[in-house]
Amino acid sequence: MTKNSNIVITGAAGFIGSCLTGFLNEKGFEHLILVDEFSRIDKANNLEGKKYSEKIERDDFFDWLEAKKPDVHFLFHIGARTDTAEFDYAVHERLNVEYSQRVWDYCIVKSIPMIYASSAATYGAGEFGYLDNHEMPFKLKPLNPYGISKNEFDKWAIRENSHPPFWAGLKFFNVYGPNEYHKARMASVIWHAFRQIEKEGEVKLFKSHRPDYQHGQQLRDFIYVKDILKVCYWLMENYKSMRVPNGLYNLGTGKARSFEDLVKAVFSGVGKRPVIKYIDMPEDIRNKYQYFTEADMGKLIAAGYKESFYSLENGVADYVKNYLSSNNYY
Repeated sequence: MTKNSNIVITGAAGFIGSCLTGFLNEKGFEHLILVDEFSRIDKANNLEGKKYSEKIERDDFFDWLEAKKPDVHFLFHIGARTDTAEFDYAVHERLNVEYSQRVWDYCIVKSIPMIYASSAATYGAGEFGYLDNHEMPFKLKPLNPYGISKNEFDKWAIRENSHPPFWAGLKFFNVYGPNEYHKARMASVIWHAFRQIEKEGEVKLFKSHRPDYQHGQQLRDFIYVKDILKVCYWLMENYKSMRVPNGLYNLGTGKARSFEDLVKAVFSGVGKRPVIKYIDMPEDIRNKYQYFTEADMGKLIAAGYKESFYSLENGVADYVKNYLSSNNYY
């Protein structure tokens, strides 16, 4: 990909999309076509100082493509409705399935390689494991409408006979890092823990409501957003030369860690002794809660990716010291 390449990023004002915009700027890419709901002022700072060629409102995107006919060289479809507490499936279906299908079809017509954001929420309670093969999505039972919508698009993409010249659906696990200030309830546990330490000197964690997990020992695969950016960039730059296979790819660290470990890392980042209080989990998510996630990363590694991932301690330390402590953006 040359530095003059036109690259589309949907969800560009959001958490991962804005970080990806900044990362591509660092690599010398400035001909970026950003797509999102830019009327949301709580996301405005995410793009402050970043360089791009166009900003297009999400609902105007396809009309703009038809009118302007840009020469697009790569497309990152990161935009989605990600609220796991939004239980109206029609909202997720429109934004996460139908909109994504239109993006996919555009990439076929214009022969544009495409990476899109899937999610570990597709794996549900994990009863079938965490393999990213193409039989798995047809077995999975996601626990909420968001996960269902992501899995429905994964299944649709796998079944399609026509596809972009290259496509990868990245199944993001628990992503944390800068530029998530606007996410409120849906922000990472690190963000919430840091705010609680600032205000109260302690962190509240959900109790376990399963006898096989002690309080604070619920396990997740936490991945620093900077690792997400490195993988996205590597795929864009190497999919052709390394003959990276099309398909779904897990994107975590491959190592599950406990919420207690995570919170202790946040306390360490601010130089304080851990004080943790356990509270009841809200009823509305209690039966839809993942107690264990761990990405099987064999497929991405087999495709040629050799970079190491941030450890939980190193990722949290960087996030807390270089971003949260001074309210900085990436």
